[in-house]
Amino acid sequence: MPSPYELQVGWRYVRAGRGGRRNRFISFISGASVVGIALGVMALIVVLSVMNGFQKEVRDRMLNVIAHVELLDYAGQALPDWQATAAKARENPEVIGAAPFVASQSLIARGEDMRGAVIRGISPAEEATVTGLGAQLKDTAFARLTPGAWNIVLGAELARQLAVGEGDKITIVAPGGQVTPAGVVPRLKSFNVVGTFNSGHYEYDSSLALVHVDDAAKLFRTGGPTGVQLKLRDVHEARRVAGELAGVMGPEIRVRDWTRANAVWFDAVQIEKRMMSIVLTLIVAVAAFNLLSTLIMTVTDKQSDIAILRTLGASPRSIMGIFIVQGAVSGVIGTLAGVVIGLLIAFNIDVIVPAIEHLLNTSFLPGSVYLISQMPSDPQWGDIAPIVVVSLLLSLVFTLYPSWRASRVQPAEALRYE
Repeated sequence: MPSPYELQVGWRYVRAGRGGRRNRFISFISGASVVGIALGVMALIVVLSVMNGFQKEVRDRMLNVIAHVELLDYAGQALPDWQATAAKARENPEVIGAAPFVASQSLIARGEDMRGAVIRGISPAEEATVTGLGAQLKDTAFARLTPGAWNIVLGAELARQLAVGEGDKITIVAPGGQVTPAGVVPRLKSFNVVGTFNSGHYEYDSSLALVHVDDAAKLFRTGGPTGVQLKLRDVHEARRVAGELAGVMGPEIRVRDWTRANAVWFDAVQIEKRMMSIVLTLIVAVAAFNLLSTLIMTVTDKQSDIAILRTLGASPRSIMGIFIVQGAVSGVIGTLAGVVIGLLIAFNIDVIVPAIEHLLNTSFLPGSVYLISQMPSDPQWGDIAPIVVVSLLLSLVFTLYPSWRASRVQPAEALRYE
C-alpha cells in the first residue's frame, strides 16, 4: 500500500538541501539538532550506567561484610533465645541464612596509638551462611576465633593504622567503666591478632574488628547475642521483607534492613542520580529546541509549497501532519542513534577508559585515592526506557507550534509575490 503523502513529503523535507544549495543551511541546522539529541541521549545513558555501576560495586562490597537484615533487642540487651528468633525469621521464605552477633563501639589501643572501632562478635560457622566475608574466611582467620581464646580479626586498614599484624596483641577499651573502691576505672581486655581482612570497602576495613560472639558477650557484659543477622534470597527485597518481619517478630524486636542502616549513603546516591538525570535531560531539551528553529525556518522557506498543497485540496490538518513528521523523524533518528552509541560505550567502558588512560598516560581513578580503581558500568533498561520516552516526547512537543503555524498559512498571501 502507498504511504500517506504526509509521510512522503515530511521525509523529503527531512532530507532537504542534500540535492542543491538552496536549503543547505536548513539541512545543516536540522542535522545539528539530530546530532544534539543523539549526544544528549548518549550522555544520559553513559552517565547513568556509570553511576549504576558505582552504586552496584559499593553495595556489593558493603553487603559482603554486613547482613541484609538485622533483628535487634530494643533495649540493647541479649535476646532471650536467639535460636528461636532466628527460627521464627526463617519462616519467611525470603530468609535463607541467620547468625547471632554482638556489636558495640569501643577503642582499640596499641601502645600510644588508639583508634575507635566497631567490635562485632560473630559465630564463625553461622556467619558463613550470612555474609560473603564469613564464607571467604571461614576456614582461615575465622577458624581461629574460638570462645575463650580472646582472638581478634582486624580490618586491613585498621591494622595498618595501628601497625599490627598477625601474632601481635592489642587492647580493647570497652564502653562503660568498672566500679572499684578507687572509683570507676575503664574495662580493658587484651586480644591476640590472628588475622586481617580486606573487604574493599574503606569504611569497614578501617573501623571494624571481629571476635567470637561469646568473647564479645563477656567483654560487653550482655549475657549473650544482642541480635540476629539475616541473609535474603534477593537483596533488593530487604525493605519489604523487613516490614513483614517487623509485623511478626513482636514489639521487643527492632528490625533494620541494610538500606536503613546505611540510609545516608543510600539516599545520597539516589538524590545524586536523580539530579544528574535532570541536568542531562536539559541537554536533550536544548537539542530538541533546535528542532523548533529548524521547523520555523522550513515553514518560512516552504510557504509556496504549502500554498500549492492547500490549493490542491490539502487540509490544514494534513499540512500540520507533514511538519510533525519532519520533526518526529528527526527526533527518532537522534534518539535511536544516541541509544545505540550510548549502549556501545556503556557496555565497553571497561575497554574504552583504560585505552584513554593509556593514551593520555594518566589514571582517572587512582587506587590510592578512590574506593574503586576501575570505571564500572551497569546499563539498566529501567533507566534507558524513560530516556527514550522523554527524548521522543520533547521532540514531538517542539514540533507542534511550527506545524500549527504552517497549517495557518493562507495560499493567497503566500503566492502573492511569487
